[in-house]
Amino acid sequence: MRLSAAVDRFLAAAGVSDATRRAYASDLRDFAAWYGDGPLEEVDVRVLADYTADLGRARAGGKLSPATIARRLAAVRSLLRFTLGPAQVPEVPLAPRRGRRLPEAPKPAEVDDLIETAGGGEGALALRNRALLELVYSAGLRSAEAVGLDLGDVDFEQEHVHVRNAKGAKDRIVPLGEEAAYWVARYLREARPRLARGAQNALFLSIRGQRLDTSTLRRLLRNPHRLRHAFATHMLEGGADLRVIQELLGHASLSTTQIYSHVDGKRLRRVYDRSHPRS
Repeated sequence: MRLSAAVDRFLAAAGVSDATRRAYASDLRDFAAWYGDGPLEEVDVRVLADYTADLGRARAGGKLSPATIARRLAAVRSLLRFTLGPAQVPEVPLAPRRGRRLPEAPKPAEVDDLIETAGGGEGALALRNRALLELVYSAGLRSAEAVGLDLGDVDFEQEHVHVRNAKGAKDRIVPLGEEAAYWVARYLREARPRLARGAQNALFLSIRGQRLDTSTLRRLLRNPHRLRHAFATHMLEGGADLRVIQELLGHASLSTTQIYSHVDGKRLRRVYDRSHPRS
Protein backbone atom coordinates (compact mmCIF):
# COMPACT_ATOMS: atom_id res chain seq x y z
CA MET A 1 0.00 0.00 0.00
CA ARG A 2 1.26 3.48 -0.87
CA LEU A 3 2.10 5.69 2.07
CA SER A 4 -0.38 8.46 1.21
CA ALA A 5 -3.29 6.00 1.00
CA ALA A 6 -2.23 4.32 4.24
CA VAL A 7 -2.08 7.66 6.08
CA ASP A 8 -5.54 8.69 4.83
CA ARG A 9 -7.00 5.33 5.85
CA PHE A 10 -5.39 5.49 9.29
CA LEU A 11 -6.54 9.02 10.05
CA ALA A 12 -10.09 8.25 8.92
CA ALA A 13 -10.40 5.08 11.04
CA ALA A 14 -13.26 5.06 13.54
CA GLY A 15 -11.04 3.77 16.36
CA VAL A 16 -8.67 6.75 16.20
CA SER A 17 -9.54 9.48 18.69
CA ASP A 18 -9.85 13.11 17.58
CA ALA A 19 -6.85 14.06 19.71
CA THR A 20 -4.69 11.32 18.15
CA ARG A 21 -5.86 12.28 14.67
CA ARG A 22 -4.87 15.90 15.17
CA ALA A 23 -1.51 15.05 16.71
CA TYR A 24 -0.53 12.36 14.21
CA ALA A 25 -1.70 14.13 11.05
CA SER A 26 1.13 16.66 11.19
CA ASP A 27 3.73 14.05 12.17
CA LEU A 28 2.72 11.65 9.41
CA ARG A 29 2.75 14.46 6.83
CA ASP A 30 6.32 15.18 7.86
CA PHE A 31 7.29 11.54 7.40
CA ALA A 32 5.52 11.41 4.02
CA ALA A 33 7.38 14.52 2.84
CA TRP A 34 10.67 12.83 3.76
CA TYR A 35 9.89 9.28 2.56
CA GLY A 36 7.82 10.05 -0.52
CA ASP A 37 4.84 7.99 -1.67
CA GLY A 38 6.61 4.65 -1.71
CA PRO A 39 5.26 1.30 -0.46
CA LEU A 40 4.59 1.28 3.27
CA GLU A 41 5.75 -2.34 3.44
CA GLU A 42 9.32 -1.18 2.78
CA VAL A 43 9.48 0.95 5.93
CA ASP A 44 11.87 -1.06 8.09
CA VAL A 45 14.46 -0.42 10.80
CA ARG A 46 16.90 1.04 8.28
CA VAL A 47 14.31 3.52 6.99
CA LEU A 48 13.33 4.59 10.49
CA ALA A 49 16.98 4.93 11.51
CA ASP A 50 17.63 7.21 8.51
CA TYR A 51 14.50 9.23 9.31
CA THR A 52 15.59 9.57 12.94
CA ALA A 53 19.01 10.79 11.86
CA ASP A 54 17.40 13.38 9.59
CA LEU A 55 15.12 14.55 12.39
CA GLY A 56 18.17 14.96 14.60
CA ARG A 57 19.77 17.43 12.21
CA ALA A 58 18.97 21.10 12.54
CA ARG A 59 16.09 22.11 10.26
CA ALA A 60 14.84 25.47 9.08
CA GLY A 61 12.71 25.85 12.18
CA GLY A 62 15.53 24.86 14.50
CA LYS A 63 16.63 21.59 16.04
CA LEU A 64 13.84 19.25 17.13
CA SER A 65 13.64 18.19 20.74
CA PRO A 66 14.05 14.51 21.71
CA ALA A 67 10.37 14.51 22.74
CA THR A 68 9.27 15.69 19.28
CA ILE A 69 11.44 13.09 17.54
CA ALA A 70 10.04 10.34 19.77
CA ARG A 71 6.47 11.49 19.04
CA ARG A 72 7.03 11.43 15.27
CA LEU A 73 8.50 7.95 15.42
CA ALA A 74 5.53 6.84 17.54
CA ALA A 75 3.17 8.18 14.87
CA VAL A 76 4.92 6.18 12.14
CA ARG A 77 4.91 3.04 14.28
CA SER A 78 1.19 3.49 14.96
CA LEU A 79 0.58 3.76 11.21
CA LEU A 80 2.56 0.58 10.57
CA ARG A 81 0.79 -1.28 13.37
CA PHE A 82 -2.63 -0.23 12.10
CA THR A 83 -1.95 -0.99 8.43
CA LEU A 84 0.40 -3.98 8.46
CA GLY A 85 -0.04 -5.50 11.92
CA PRO A 86 2.18 -5.55 15.05
CA ALA A 87 4.68 -8.01 13.57
CA GLN A 88 5.73 -5.41 10.97
CA VAL A 89 6.57 -2.69 13.49
CA PRO A 90 10.31 -2.18 14.12
CA GLU A 91 10.51 -1.82 17.89
CA VAL A 92 14.23 -1.13 18.09
CA PRO A 93 14.69 2.01 20.20
CA LEU A 94 15.78 4.82 17.89
CA ALA A 95 14.72 8.09 19.47
CA PRO A 96 17.33 10.06 21.45
CA ARG A 97 17.01 9.91 25.20
CA ARG A 98 14.84 12.65 26.61
CA GLY A 99 16.08 14.71 29.50
CA ARG A 100 14.12 13.99 32.65
CA ARG A 101 11.96 17.01 33.31
CA LEU A 102 10.25 16.88 36.65
CA PRO A 103 6.80 18.42 36.85
CA GLU A 104 6.64 21.78 38.55
CA ALA A 105 3.95 21.49 41.17
CA PRO A 106 2.73 24.42 43.27
CA LYS A 107 2.76 24.09 47.05
CA PRO A 108 -0.58 23.58 48.84
CA ALA A 109 -0.70 27.26 49.80
CA GLU A 110 -0.04 28.23 46.17
CA VAL A 111 -2.88 25.95 45.04
CA ASP A 112 -5.18 27.72 47.47
CA ASP A 113 -4.15 31.08 46.02
CA LEU A 114 -4.52 29.87 42.41
CA ILE A 115 -8.02 28.55 43.00
CA GLU A 116 -9.09 31.56 45.07
CA THR A 117 -7.86 33.96 42.39
CA ALA A 118 -9.05 32.10 39.28
CA GLY A 119 -12.30 30.93 40.83
CA GLY A 120 -13.15 34.06 42.78
CA GLY A 121 -15.93 36.52 42.18
CA GLU A 122 -19.71 36.50 42.25
CA GLY A 123 -22.37 34.97 40.06
CA ALA A 124 -23.07 31.66 38.35
CA LEU A 125 -19.88 31.61 36.26
CA ALA A 126 -17.65 32.34 39.24
CA LEU A 127 -19.27 29.52 41.20
CA ARG A 128 -18.89 27.18 38.23
CA ASN A 129 -15.22 28.09 37.87
CA ARG A 130 -14.53 27.48 41.55
CA ALA A 131 -16.25 24.08 41.44
CA LEU A 132 -14.38 23.13 38.27
CA LEU A 133 -10.96 24.01 39.66
CA GLU A 134 -11.62 22.35 43.00
CA LEU A 135 -12.64 19.15 41.24
CA VAL A 136 -9.59 19.15 38.93
CA TYR A 137 -7.29 19.42 41.94
CA SER A 138 -9.30 17.06 44.16
CA ALA A 139 -9.42 14.25 41.60
CA GLY A 140 -6.22 14.90 39.60
CA LEU A 141 -8.15 15.32 36.36
CA ARG A 142 -6.88 16.15 32.93
CA SER A 143 -8.64 19.18 31.42
CA ALA A 144 -10.50 17.05 28.86
CA GLU A 145 -11.63 14.66 31.59
CA ALA A 146 -13.00 17.51 33.71
CA VAL A 147 -15.07 19.12 30.95
CA GLY A 148 -16.16 15.67 29.76
CA LEU A 149 -17.94 14.84 33.04
CA ASP A 150 -21.69 14.28 32.98
CA LEU A 151 -24.13 14.94 35.80
CA GLY A 152 -24.25 11.30 36.83
CA ASP A 153 -20.46 11.00 37.08
CA VAL A 154 -20.29 12.72 40.48
CA ASP A 155 -21.70 10.46 43.19
CA PHE A 156 -22.09 12.42 46.42
CA GLU A 157 -23.43 9.44 48.35
CA GLN A 158 -20.51 7.16 47.48
CA GLU A 159 -18.10 10.13 47.48
CA HIS A 160 -16.45 9.38 44.16
CA VAL A 161 -16.15 10.61 40.58
CA HIS A 162 -16.47 8.41 37.50
CA VAL A 163 -13.77 9.59 35.09
CA ARG A 164 -13.73 8.74 31.41
CA ASN A 165 -10.08 8.64 30.47
CA ALA A 166 -9.26 11.32 27.89
CA LYS A 167 -6.43 9.23 26.41
CA GLY A 168 -8.45 6.16 25.56
CA ALA A 169 -7.51 3.99 28.56
CA LYS A 170 -10.08 2.39 30.82
CA ASP A 171 -12.43 4.51 32.93
CA ARG A 172 -11.56 4.98 36.57
CA ILE A 173 -13.22 5.85 39.86
CA VAL A 174 -11.56 8.61 41.90
CA PRO A 175 -12.49 9.69 45.44
CA LEU A 176 -14.37 12.98 45.77
CA GLY A 177 -12.77 15.27 48.35
CA GLU A 178 -14.87 17.24 50.83
CA GLU A 179 -13.87 20.67 49.52
CA ALA A 180 -14.63 19.72 45.93
CA ALA A 181 -17.91 18.08 46.96
CA TYR A 182 -18.95 21.29 48.75
CA TRP A 183 -18.27 23.54 45.76
CA VAL A 184 -19.72 21.16 43.15
CA ALA A 185 -22.90 20.77 45.24
CA ARG A 186 -23.19 24.56 45.52
CA TYR A 187 -22.66 24.93 41.78
CA LEU A 188 -25.35 22.34 41.03
CA ARG A 189 -27.76 23.97 43.44
CA GLU A 190 -27.14 27.68 42.84
CA ALA A 191 -25.46 28.15 39.45
CA ARG A 192 -26.08 25.34 36.99
CA PRO A 193 -29.87 25.86 36.82
CA ARG A 194 -29.17 29.45 35.70
CA LEU A 195 -26.87 28.22 32.91
CA ALA A 196 -28.84 25.22 31.68
CA ARG A 197 -30.61 25.36 28.34
CA GLY A 198 -32.71 22.31 27.57
CA ALA A 199 -31.60 18.79 28.41
CA GLN A 200 -27.82 19.23 28.30
CA ASN A 201 -26.28 16.40 30.37
CA ALA A 202 -22.84 17.95 30.85
CA LEU A 203 -21.80 18.69 34.43
CA PHE A 204 -20.09 21.98 33.65
CA LEU A 205 -21.92 24.36 31.32
CA SER A 206 -20.95 27.49 29.43
CA ILE A 207 -22.87 30.75 29.59
CA ARG A 208 -24.77 29.49 26.52
CA GLY A 209 -25.75 26.28 28.28
CA GLN A 210 -23.35 24.06 26.32
CA ARG A 211 -20.65 21.71 27.54
CA LEU A 212 -17.40 23.51 28.29
CA ASP A 213 -14.30 22.88 26.25
CA THR A 214 -10.76 22.83 27.59
CA SER A 215 -10.12 26.43 26.52
CA THR A 216 -12.20 27.57 29.52
CA LEU A 217 -9.73 25.97 31.91
CA ARG A 218 -6.81 27.50 30.03
CA ARG A 219 -8.41 30.93 30.40
CA LEU A 220 -8.75 30.40 34.15
CA LEU A 221 -5.22 29.03 34.58
CA ARG A 222 -2.44 29.39 32.03
CA ASN A 223 -1.38 25.80 32.72
CA PRO A 224 -4.26 23.88 34.36
CA HIS A 225 -2.17 20.68 34.19
CA ARG A 226 -0.22 22.06 37.15
CA LEU A 227 -3.20 21.21 39.34
CA ARG A 228 -2.93 17.58 38.25
CA HIS A 229 0.79 17.62 39.04
CA ALA A 230 0.02 19.20 42.39
CA PHE A 231 -2.54 16.48 43.14
CA ALA A 232 0.01 13.71 42.48
CA THR A 233 2.85 15.46 44.31
CA HIS A 234 0.81 16.29 47.39
CA MET A 235 -0.60 12.76 47.55
CA LEU A 236 2.92 11.32 47.49
CA GLU A 237 4.17 13.78 50.06
CA GLY A 238 1.22 12.79 52.24
CA GLY A 239 2.17 9.11 52.18
CA ALA A 240 0.47 7.54 49.13
CA ASP A 241 2.66 5.17 47.10
CA LEU A 242 3.27 5.35 43.37
CA ARG A 243 0.90 2.51 42.47
CA VAL A 244 -1.99 4.27 44.18
CA ILE A 245 -1.12 7.45 42.31
CA GLN A 246 -0.94 5.47 39.06
CA GLU A 247 -4.52 4.29 39.56
CA LEU A 248 -5.79 7.72 40.55
CA LEU A 249 -4.14 9.46 37.58
CA GLY A 250 -5.27 6.79 35.12
CA HIS A 251 -1.75 6.02 33.89
CA ALA A 252 -1.63 2.76 31.92
CA SER A 253 1.95 2.12 33.02
CA LEU A 254 3.73 2.71 36.30
CA SER A 255 6.71 4.04 34.33
CA THR A 256 4.64 7.13 33.46
CA THR A 257 3.92 7.77 37.12
CA GLN A 258 7.55 7.33 38.10
CA ILE A 259 8.32 10.88 37.05
CA TYR A 260 7.06 11.65 40.56
CA SER A 261 9.51 9.23 42.18
CA HIS A 262 11.75 12.14 43.22
CA VAL A 263 8.99 13.18 45.59
CA ASP A 264 8.63 9.62 46.86
CA GLY A 265 12.39 9.51 47.40
CA LYS A 266 12.30 12.63 49.57
CA ARG A 267 9.48 11.15 51.64
CA LEU A 268 11.38 7.89 52.07
CA ARG A 269 14.40 9.84 53.27
CA ARG A 270 12.30 11.60 55.90
CA VAL A 271 10.84 8.27 57.04
CA TYR A 272 14.31 6.73 57.13
CA ASP A 273 15.75 9.62 59.15
CA ARG A 274 12.87 9.42 61.58
CA SER A 275 12.82 5.62 61.91
CA HIS A 276 16.28 4.11 61.55
CA PRO A 277 18.37 3.99 64.76
CA ARG A 278 21.57 4.89 62.89
CA SER A 279 20.18 7.42 60.48
